[in-house]
Amino acid sequence: MIRGIRPLLRGSTYTGALFAYCGALASLPLLPFGILPAVAWRSAPYVVQAVLTLLAWAVLIGVLGLARTTRRVLVASARRLLGVPLPDPATSGADRWRTPLWLLLHVALGWTGALASGVLLLIGLSLPGGWLDGQAELSLSGWSVRVDGGGWSWVAAVVCVLLAVAGCAAVSAALRWLAPRLLGPSPAERLAQAAERELRLAERNRLAHELHDSIGHTLTAATIQAAVAGEVLAADPVAARAAMRSIEESTRAALEDLDYVLGVLREEEAGTAPTRTLADLPELLDRLRHAGAVVEPELTGDLAQVPGTASRAAYRILQEGLTNALRHGAGGPIAVRVAAAPDALELGVVNRTGGGAGAGAGAFPTSGHGLPGLAERVRLLHGEFESGPDGDGHWRLAVRLSVRVSA
Repeated sequence: MIRGIRPLLRGSTYTGALFAYCGALASLPLLPFGILPAVAWRSAPYVVQAVLTLLAWAVLIGVLGLARTTRRVLVASARRLLGVPLPDPATSGADRWRTPLWLLLHVALGWTGALASGVLLLIGLSLPGGWLDGQAELSLSGWSVRVDGGGWSWVAAVVCVLLAVAGCAAVSAALRWLAPRLLGPSPAERLAQAAERELRLAERNRLAHELHDSIGHTLTAATIQAAVAGEVLAADPVAARAAMRSIEESTRAALEDLDYVLGVLREEEAGTAPTRTLADLPELLDRLRHAGAVVEPELTGDLAQVPGTASRAAYRILQEGLTNALRHGAGGPIAVRVAAAPDALELGVVNRTGGGAGAGAGAFPTSGHGLPGLAERVRLLHGEFESGPDGDGHWRLAVRLSVRVSA
């Protein structure tokens, strides 16, 4: 009993009914246009004219629902007055027939609820007027309600008022049930939104990898170069100036990457993405040499003919591998191997670890995302990834990418 009365005491019941009745009133300006077919066919029976009017009125309401602006207004209104959590409508325009259907049901429920609740409320307010005479009677358009006995007129009045309130609750409940099904996203729109979210997530992950590789390498190299410059500043000013120039060049490149990534994350009109390819590998190796590292490159094949996507990925892979060698290596030469074959691109970085893979890790804090990020990047390119100890006191990174190198 209490559960049945509780919805009648909620304010949301009446805001939902108000939403329904506003929809009914909003359809009134279209009614004069709906009457035009009946006016044109005056000789038709009254019932036919009434049906033509209702059909034309329904068509006009449905056409109004085809506008995307109408759907946005309806979704915002339903969220506000019905309290239904509806997402913003998709811009694809798929399943646009659901908005006209919602409008038709909205208007139909609004008029039905308004007329039924209005008549019941009018009866409930009119019946007690005749209780002193021992009877009450109400006539409306030839239809009369008669209650004998003054006391029973009050009972009938209360019942009518409760039924009017129950009608408001029923209309609100019906609209709340219909809103997610007709104003919410359809299965096709949910799939499209999920695909869009997946693309955004993939782009953010790609940007995170780019930022990690670029900024991580630059900070590592700049730290080492600054230490080298500080040690040789008095004894060898030329070497110190070279180290400082290398820091300037590497940080400038990192700032370009950072500006691009921040522009994308802010959804601004970002400039062209900075492209680092295997053609920039000599510059990368020179910066490591300025940092005091001994680099032994082994480059075979025509690297300029490697496709752009593979070339950019190869540069980032080597950059991360060399950064790890600087961070965790124990000195000694760093062997870099790049072999461009007609059907594959092989990359390798080997460095000394001083007795373990984690040697030297305490000097540079690390997030632990480097190697997993490389493995994911290689997996997305359908390549092969391998990293781990290689013999006594060495660490080896090996990557093989399947590419088609132009002749």
